[in-house]
Amino acid sequence: MVLLESFLTDNLLQFWNFTGFANCELGNIIMLCVGLFFIYLAIKHDFEPMLLVPIGFGILIGNIPFQPGNEIGIYEEGSVLNILYQGVRQGWYPPLIFLGIGAMTDFSALLANPKLMLVGAAAQFGIFGAYMIALFLGFMPDQAGAIAIIGGADGPTAIFLSGKLAPNLMGAIAVCAYSYMALVPVIQPPVMRLLTTKKERLIRMKPARKVSQNEKILFPIFGLILTCFFVPSGLPLLGMLFFGNLLRESGVTTRLAKTASNAMTDIVTIVLGVTVGASTQASEFLTKETIFIFFLGFCAFVVATASGVCFVKLFNLVLPEGKKLNPLIGNAGVSAVPMAARISNDQGLKYDPSNYLLMHAMGPNVAGVIGSAVAAGVLLGFLG
Repeated sequence: MVLLESFLTDNLLQFWNFTGFANCELGNIIMLCVGLFFIYLAIKHDFEPMLLVPIGFGILIGNIPFQPGNEIGIYEEGSVLNILYQGVRQGWYPPLIFLGIGAMTDFSALLANPKLMLVGAAAQFGIFGAYMIALFLGFMPDQAGAIAIIGGADGPTAIFLSGKLAPNLMGAIAVCAYSYMALVPVIQPPVMRLLTTKKERLIRMKPARKVSQNEKILFPIFGLILTCFFVPSGLPLLGMLFFGNLLRESGVTTRLAKTASNAMTDIVTIVLGVTVGASTQASEFLTKETIFIFFLGFCAFVVATASGVCFVKLFNLVLPEGKKLNPLIGNAGVSAVPMAARISNDQGLKYDPSNYLLMHAMGPNVAGVIGSAVAAGVLLGFLG
């Protein structure tokens, strides 16, 4: 009888030590609350639910307390989560996301008004501004480059670059990038209003010219050659982006374009979001560097928005009357497609209910997708 009681006691104690209750630490509780907050923002306030729901639930998965050594955690070799996470660490998922982005993006607005490419390029100043600040805060050059790409408002690019330059910071960088992408509707409007006058917000832009199908077909071909000859290190992202766009515009690969832009992108987004969220394991995520990264990410977004808006204002000084650009489209130079363009349109309608800026803002917005990938290629070329 005594032996039986001892056996039961030992087994119950062993079971208790195996549970999450016995292994729970304050960090786990904090991160579980963060995951719940992400899910709340996605469901209650509709902040990028396609991103924040997988990431938020991934944070919950990654921070359920467990006893190490049972091949459960995302950082334990041989675990299912670790196998899926290799797609993040090795950079498999971001190019597939870019393939889908290319297949669903219409570059007509940019082709109709090529000077909008300059607005998209100007917004990338947020990346290089954040790079300088990161160096000032004591980060190593490769870490600073990985953090700075957050300013491009492009989650897949941030994951791709951080995986190459600073794998140990990837979780914080990825969550920061996607968090601020979701908060673009909160961050950008105050900056846009601060830097523009009422007269500037009322500027009406002429309707864009019609773009021929031949132009749309030639654009991804020449776009690939021109950008990748300058930054070959950006080939994985830019190559898949332009390939996806050619599938869309060629007119003979409709099935492939639909698969790339729908089912494949959805699958990769689910796996990417969950694994990125799970990588925020409290022991790896709750560090002083994470706080700095979120601070730098915010600075990068503000600088990128301000750079785009200010560039349009300066550009208008040399443009003749009737061809001036509305500075409210300057914020769309970041890579958050099409959210940033919608913000431009919403702000324009707020001051003039008949002034629709969406199609004009899509020009710098899609230019920002290319610009962030080029900036990543530049940083990887110098720091990789």
